[in-house]
Amino acid sequence: MQYIIIGIVAALSLFGMRLILFYNKMIKKKAKVDNSWGQINVQLKMRADLIPNLVETVGAYAIHEQETLAKVTQARNNYLNAQSTGAAIQSSDAITGVLGKLFAISEQYPDLKANQGFLDLQAQLRELEQKIAMYRQFYNDTVLMFNQFVISFPNNFFAAIFGARELPFFQIDASERSAPTVQFKR
Repeated sequence: MQYIIIGIVAALSLFGMRLILFYNKMIKKKAKVDNSWGQINVQLKMRADLIPNLVETVGAYAIHEQETLAKVTQARNNYLNAQSTGAAIQSSDAITGVLGKLFAISEQYPDLKANQGFLDLQAQLRELEQKIAMYRQFYNDTVLMFNQFVISFPNNFFAAIFGARELPFFQIDASERSAPTVQFKR
């Protein structure tokens, strides 16, 4: 009887230690994910802060493009009001899409293309997009490590105890995957 009690206590102790080790490891991996998202979020916020200047500059030249400018502003507001990482990712994709359309429209306005303020904004946005792409890769790598950790056996049982779920990847929008079509006027 005494050996049974000792065996049960030992088994419960091992289970408890395994649970503590899992929890600590999970928290460290989640902290890395949060840190990598923070890096992206800084760049996305900087991009969002440039948008009002861009809209104002383009609006001064392209008065017939108010619908596109409104879409850019709405996408920015959606990003700023996003309540979750998933919502921020979706709104960031929307910003990328409408900025692409905005720059395509700017090609129709030679005076705008020659405006130094517009060119500076365009260069800043291009640099931010490169940083976002770099940080997106880092974020996705940390999410992959976290997701693999919480779905692998036996960690998936412990993850269920703590309510840990797989995290979303920051994937590129479908419009970014395809190369743009270029048409030359004859």
